[in-house]
Amino acid sequence: QVQLVESGGGLVQAGGSLRLSCAASGLTFSRYAMGWFRQAPGKERRLVAAITTSGTMTRYADSVKGRFTIFRDNAKNTVYLQMNSLKPEDTAVYFCAASDSRMVPAENDYWGQGTQVTVSA
Repeated sequence: QVQLVESGGGLVQAGGSLRLSCAASGLTFSRYAMGWFRQAPGKERRLVAAITTSGTMTRYADSVKGRFTIFRDNAKNTVYLQMNSLKPEDTAVYFCAASDSRMVPAENDYWGQGTQVTVSA
């Protein structure tokens, strides 16, 4: 059974930092591209960042470029999202996802349950 478990969310002031983690089990992690997505209240879930199986390629939403970094540790079956210079508009539930067929996971791939990130002004 595939499980993706996010952690590291919380409340932070604007300008602060958080690091999210997503621990994967039940799959061969090194064969899966990973992505971080977020969903704010009343809005669609959108891609934040994605990373290839080896970690050599990454992709970011324009809104987070230069502030967020996605990276992975295949030995620990974990993908991370380092978030710096946080803004109130980064407030959302953050999800990780895994895909063995595309760089950016889709709705029919594996998903975690999400972790809340709240950035206060």
